[in-house]
Amino acid sequence: MPHIHIKYFPVGLTQEVIETLVSHLNQVVGQAFNCSEGVISIALEPITPESWQAQGYQPEIINRSALLVKRPNY
Repeated sequence: MPHIHIKYFPVGLTQEVIETLVSHLNQVVGQAFNCSEGVISIALEPITPESWQAQGYQPEIINRSALLVKRPNY
């Protein structure tokens, strides 16, 4: 623990981009929570634009708005 779950519109993430993202997230989250990178888990979940309202926006942003530390500008 901690766990990071990123939902996003499908894009062509290369393995290199994923590895860079994981490396950066591990570093920043490890420093912020004073934990080793070995206890951090990261999930990437592509969601189609057509599914965003039902699978992303409503359950994660609207229903859990009290947990948001950064809100989207839309």
